[in-house]
Amino acid sequence: MLLLLATGAGAGYAPRAPGTAGTLVAVPLYLALAALPLPAYVAVTACLCALAVPICGHAAVVLGSADPGAVVLDEIAGFLVAMCAAPPGWAWVIAGFCAFRFFDILKPWPIAWLDRHVRGGLGIVADDLMAGLYAAICLQVSVYIL
Repeated sequence: MLLLLATGAGAGYAPRAPGTAGTLVAVPLYLALAALPLPAYVAVTACLCALAVPICGHAAVVLGSADPGAVVLDEIAGFLVAMCAAPPGWAWVIAGFCAFRFFDILKPWPIAWLDRHVRGGLGIVADDLMAGLYAAICLQVSVYIL
């Protein structure tokens, strides 16, 4: 059951771009949570982020790798962080998706540092949460400008 959660119901086993596949799994989850009041959205996202650490750590042990590509719960959590307080509408969902994937792939400082230096479940999740934070900042700046 934990492995199923960690792999985003199997999306992490996609032969190409498993992180992107995992982020796609997060979109319907985000759409369901977006109807919540912001404090509830933040609480649910924080709980998911906290639970992702031990779940991803467990999956890494089971799969025998420090940061297995099949583990995408970190991408799901990161995308939910990216979409925190995003305006409604598909344009914002797409913008958040693209911004999150951009930062998750490019890994500007300190994302790359977290990816290289933090180990275990926390290491698997931390860089994606930071990528989500960067994406959230970009979305909020865009909202302000537009």
